Amino acid sequence: MGIKSSPLGSVKRALGHVVSPYPVRDLPAGEYLELPGRGTTFITDAGPREAPVLFLLHSVATTGLLCWYPVIPELTREFRVITIDHRWHGRGIRSADFTLEACADDVVAVADALGVGHFTAAGFSMGGGIAQLAWRRHSDRVDGLVLCSTGPYFSSLDPEALARDVKVGSIAARLDRFLPVPSDQRLDDWSQHPAKWGINQFLSTPISKLGAFSEAMASFDSRDWLGEIDVPTAVVISTRDKTVPPERQSLLSEGIVDTLDFPVDGGHACCVIGADKFVPAFGDAVRSVLARRRAPAVLLP
Repeated sequence: MGIKSSPLGSVKRALGHVVSPYPVRDLPAGEYLELPGRGTTFITDAGPREAPVLFLLHSVATTGLLCWYPVIPELTREFRVITIDHRWHGRGIRSADFTLEACADDVVAVADALGVGHFTAAGFSMGGGIAQLAWRRHSDRVDGLVLCSTGPYFSSLDPEALARDVKVGSIAARLDRFLPVPSDQRLDDWSQHPAKWGINQFLSTPISKLGAFSEAMASFDSRDWLGEIDVPTAVVISTRDKTVPPERQSLLSEGIVDTLDFPVDGGHACCVIGADKFVPAFGDAVRSVLARRRAPAVLLP
């Protein structure tokens, strides 16, 4: 368990995504959404309105689209798929602070705004922590979980890694003043070269927030309450992951009662680098949860 996981490493992997990108195609148009009392975020919402609802929650230092764009065209054939840019990521809410708990509450606020009653929460890496917290804080709304390349805690608990990311974030604060923030037109133009589109998505998250992301991830630990999760869960395990080791990912399967595992032969960036293997495994994981869950998605009155 000695391998360190931190937003700084995620930045390197995000850059790796755009150097060797998966083709970008058939993405839905997004929109800004005002969440009363919380702020304005950016979402995409595609797929049949009557289909089961799936929230895709992204990894650190990416965006809803950058993390999930390979799976979206496939999943929207069967499901209503919603992405959200988490706080301080992409076009997400700009708030005074950053916590995974606030991100989890934002997800339910988006569901409220869209009239969605129940949904399955799927999270990749940091998004897996947010998905777990969404169930923990709103168990009446989340009726299934798909947890990908994630675990019940993040190894950024390591003080050295945390201090490093805080220092890098402080230095990067100066760079943020000079880095151009991509326009909506650039962010929404997925017809451009995949690497260019990916770089624009990456640059939409302030690098100066790395320290805040590290601190938020360091405070997450679900091991004490994993056994309370009572909804069907799928664990997508990246078997060559050096960031969140497979044995840590497997703690989710050991702690949650109703789980099925879906191994993917790939590393921590398998959602994009290695998407050919990730996409079918993720689809099977989602379908397994929907087949086991208590009730179908419903719309609020």
